[in-house]
Amino acid sequence: MREDLRKLNSINNKARMLAGYTYEWVSQNEESKDAMDIVLPHGFEAQWNFANTIWAIDKESFDQVGCIYTSQGLEFDYVGVIFGLDMRYENDEVITDPTKNAGTDHSTFSPSSTKKDWSSKGDRIIRNTYKTLVTRGQKGCFIYCEDPKLAKHFICLGAKPY
Repeated sequence: MREDLRKLNSINNKARMLAGYTYEWVSQNEESKDAMDIVLPHGFEAQWNFANTIWAIDKESFDQVGCIYTSQGLEFDYVGVIFGLDMRYENDEVITDPTKNAGTDHSTFSPSSTKKDWSSKGDRIIRNTYKTLVTRGQKGCFIYCEDPKLAKHFICLGAKPY
């Protein structure tokens, strides 16, 4: 996905990778600034884009990954969206799991909420996050799912396998 997006980005710098906020921001501290925030199978490693405030237009920031907070309201020609384990396919349905969100993101959890309210709010936020991310690409969207069953579900819905 990254290499296909890199080729598309070479045309006019309008392709970026995005991810659900399920990955801890470990590179935020000076002592861990070189650490990779997102590590996936097959050697994929990347950092969140927070260190670069002009990430969406800086040619040097292509290998960084944007999140809902830094890509909302922006549009690209192409995006690649990484679906983390906060969204999975189980028992013939797409489910969300707010407990898989990064601990640094408190949007899906409120200590004053009941477990039921927390789960309902978290479900809406996770679904809306991915909906927002996949709609950032005006010409196309690539999808990578950590959950193989979710990837298969998307293929059954008509997505082309990657």
